[in-house]
Amino acid sequence: MSNNQERIPRKNPAPRLNLQLDVAFRKNYARRHDIGKLKNISLTGAFLETDDVSLLNVNEKLNVKFTVSGREREIIARVIWKGHHGCGVQFQPFNNRDIQIVDDLMYFVASKKETRKKVLDSIFDKVS
Repeated sequence: MSNNQERIPRKNPAPRLNLQLDVAFRKNYARRHDIGKLKNISLTGAFLETDDVSLLNVNEKLNVKFTVSGREREIIARVIWKGHHGCGVQFQPFNNRDIQIVDDLMYFVASKKETRKKVLDSIFDKVS
């Protein structure tokens, strides 16, 4: 591990699903939102890419806000590691609704990928 990357001990992460999702996030106690991008996600956490990771600290709680299918969602997460381009966050679900938010997002991403795959397969079938 490089000197520029901080970590706290954690269990093995759950399987990840790649995505590119713009999010707004703020420290639990802050009023100002910063902008970032979720680059991958699992039921337990995500990678949050941000321009200024120096503003975040390991163990800091964040409110992460995103929009899926026109619906705005928000979930609490905790920074579990940080590197040069972003940080790993662990979701801190408060109730079953929070878990459902993450599950819905993963389903939405997987459905879009499957639809794209079917379209590409159809194109390749016609071309070959």
